[in-house]
Amino acid sequence: MHSSWWLNALIVWPFVAAGLIAVLRVSSVKFLAVAFAAIEAAIAVLVWCGYRGNLAVSGTGGADYVSHTWWARSLGLAHSVGVDGISLLMVVLTAIVALLALAGTTAAHHERSYSAWLLILVGASMGAFVTRDLMEFFLFFELTLIPSYFLISRWGGKDATRAALKFFIYTLFGSGFLLVGAIYLAVRHYDQTGILSFDYAALHGTVITTAASVWVMVGFLIAFGVKSPLWPLHTWSPLAYAEAPTAGSMMLSAILAKLGTYGLLRFGVLMLPGAVPHVAPYVLTLAVVGILYGSALAAVSKDLKRLVAYSSLAQVGFIMLGLFSQSATAISGSVLLMFNHGVITAAFFLLIGGLEKRRGTSLISDLRGLQGPAPVLAGIFTVVMLASIGVPGLSGFISEYLVLAGTFATHPWWSVVATTGVIFAALYLLWAYQRVFHGLAEGENAQITDATTAEKIALAPLIALIVVLGIYPQVALSRASHSVNSQAPATWVTDSTGQVK
Repeated sequence: MHSSWWLNALIVWPFVAAGLIAVLRVSSVKFLAVAFAAIEAAIAVLVWCGYRGNLAVSGTGGADYVSHTWWARSLGLAHSVGVDGISLLMVVLTAIVALLALAGTTAAHHERSYSAWLLILVGASMGAFVTRDLMEFFLFFELTLIPSYFLISRWGGKDATRAALKFFIYTLFGSGFLLVGAIYLAVRHYDQTGILSFDYAALHGTVITTAASVWVMVGFLIAFGVKSPLWPLHTWSPLAYAEAPTAGSMMLSAILAKLGTYGLLRFGVLMLPGAVPHVAPYVLTLAVVGILYGSALAAVSKDLKRLVAYSSLAQVGFIMLGLFSQSATAISGSVLLMFNHGVITAAFFLLIGGLEKRRGTSLISDLRGLQGPAPVLAGIFTVVMLASIGVPGLSGFISEYLVLAGTFATHPWWSVVATTGVIFAALYLLWAYQRVFHGLAEGENAQITDATTAEKIALAPLIALIVVLGIYPQVALSRASHSVNSQAPATWVTDSTGQVK
């Protein structure tokens, strides 16, 4: 069956599953949660397989499974869903990471509520990725705050309460700008058509002055820049990533950060293309500073979780660079990088969580010589590290290449400076690897166990994606590039066929 009901199922099922976990009394809560997450992943796979791409509904920018139902027409509130090649990748990423977060981690206490909050977070994230209504997106965007706050504060580290509160306040503050921008666009659409609507297609066709579009874009940049996070709106992220439980860190870096970059692409860059040339020089500068700043702090980080947090800040810089490049090639590279970065950081946090469980710490100074007693863990870490660096043949390479190559065609100097971030990534990741895995293991380090069967099973899909998308990225890139090219202004850079080079 080819129907928008599949998208509604993606949203509703995690909430239903969370409720069932809360009320059902079973011997293994984890098994039940993983089974429910597997169902969600299966639905996502069906959506992927049924996606019609360039055969999708005309006039929707390549969107498929489209439906629109009014809730309160007089208030402009509607339930509108659909996926294009951009959101399709985010849907699959969310389903994969959620399943592996539940399968690869265990709560230290209150496993029932832990699993339920994770599933609620999945449902809210899915809602944000599949909706095509800006107000509905805002509601799901805000809803992700609640489960995230409880996951960090109740199952996080010793400074978890402060981390959760900082994350909550920062994101809530930024969201105010998103709400104001959404209302402004809807009111302007009402003035021109007599219909109050927050629908993506309706707002995309709304005529506003260049000055107004720039101000709305600035508001969206603040809202989505906090969530991404974009330098200098990132200060909540190192603490939150470090203090969150492993599953929380996976969801924060792999999924919630992508809500920021995805929202900025969908409702900023593609919906307000007239504002892009005016804000691009400033955003590109912030992106490059974020790349260099994140790389520098990652190099001096004493904790593996914080290292990945600062590395993610640099990767978000690359994503932002592509989004505001005015190049369809670079934007498609950014979309692919969103997916690849989510896979890579999820693998990183699973590995670091495993080390932390064994040693009780993720401090680099407390870890040494682990390659001897845990060669499999070291090998998997090596693959993930090389993918993050951008070694050819692994998923990180093609993403960064497309971003840098596309940006070079429109903004060469920013691209040249950003390229140094690739070199810095090799320096700080290789140095961290040497300090953790090389040398002679002594004391507790010599006694750690290697990867368990459960850990291998949880990490295997991520490693497979890293390798497959490194060798054959077109399986994902073709979907993203078609949607980007069908929605990007004709003045932006593509090749002669309209396809990503």
